[in-house]
Amino acid sequence: MNKTLVRTSGLDTLRASAIALVFVYHYLCFVSDKPSFGWLAEIGWTGVDLFFVLSGYLIANQLFKGLAEGRTLSVGRFYARRAFRTLPVYWLVLAAFCLFPADLGGKAPPALWRFLTFTQNIGLQPGTAFSHAWSLCVEEQFYFVLPLILAGGVSLAAKRPVPRLSRRHGWALLAALTLLGIVARAAMWSVHGREADGQVDGYMSSIYYSTLCRFDEFIPGIAVAMLKNFHRGTWKAVMDRGNAVLAGGLLASAAMLFVADHNWIRSYGYPFFMTTFGYSLLAMSFSLLVVAALSPRTVLHRARIPGVEKLALWSYAIYLSHRPVANVIAHWMAPLGVSDAFTFALIASACVLVGALLYTLVEQPFMRWRDRLVPSNFPPDAINPEPVPKPVSGLEYCSVRS
Repeated sequence: MNKTLVRTSGLDTLRASAIALVFVYHYLCFVSDKPSFGWLAEIGWTGVDLFFVLSGYLIANQLFKGLAEGRTLSVGRFYARRAFRTLPVYWLVLAAFCLFPADLGGKAPPALWRFLTFTQNIGLQPGTAFSHAWSLCVEEQFYFVLPLILAGGVSLAAKRPVPRLSRRHGWALLAALTLLGIVARAAMWSVHGREADGQVDGYMSSIYYSTLCRFDEFIPGIAVAMLKNFHRGTWKAVMDRGNAVLAGGLLASAAMLFVADHNWIRSYGYPFFMTTFGYSLLAMSFSLLVVAALSPRTVLHRARIPGVEKLALWSYAIYLSHRPVANVIAHWMAPLGVSDAFTFALIASACVLVGALLYTLVEQPFMRWRDRLVPSNFPPDAINPEPVPKPVSGLEYCSVRS
């Protein structure tokens, strides 16, 4: 039986901000070839990092909430719900790229099986058609692994007399995985980080698109979900100090965005600090904003900005379709000699419109079927005998990719 889903404006604001950042960055890279939005466009690639943190929280929170209530996770149900949620629009856009790769922008895409198995990001070369699907591949790999780890962890924890051990081990695992990502990037930077001898030619394929070098950006979001669902007292104290968390998150995010803006040094290459530690620290700073978005005390939680909820709802479809839409319109407009401002307004409006149509005509029907056929990640009668205490009340929901 479906529960009423309550939206959180703060999460909508963060997701809308993420898609806006990605859009202005891709507009700079693939349409205008100049920073039409200055510094904001140059650091717009960090919108993907914000998406990763949000996905880590939203998916982990769904699963942890059920586990905290003593329910038994069904990995098969989880995969089925993910398929209904992410595949229909993805397959539709993928079909368009396969049929019209040159018209939609970029060189010929990798083999179709790479997209169908969500391994397209492995060894990906920049500039290929539908290259921005790399982040979806990393997310889908995350969706595949997380429930397996949780199902295995719950099975092991059930054999232990002290449930608290499983939580302690969970935090240790998150720390170890974060360290793994940092070490992997450090090792790859030594080979691909510096401009000398053309080393940086492999930076994007070996570091930026790499699952091993980017997966740890989901971990801060998972950590927020763990804190919320398994540490009630601490979570309540954090929620009571939401404004302090928001201030810290804004300062930390601003600092990391400043560092990200210097992610390339002419005649040197990619800095060691940003490559090795920056991605993790950026995700951690964004996770503070996620926490602040969940606190009823913050303006981020309470503010309802017109249009933000819709933009958040449509962001997945916009992300998948915005580059081909922008490429087609830019090609049409080039001979007309219209102003840059008019071209941008037309492209932005078209991308939002296409995203809205894909959400309404494709995503929504499949989500309704999903909720009828697989209403939950947990079987209705699968209840463990000794549930973990329930988390504090306040179910939040952000529907895009959740």
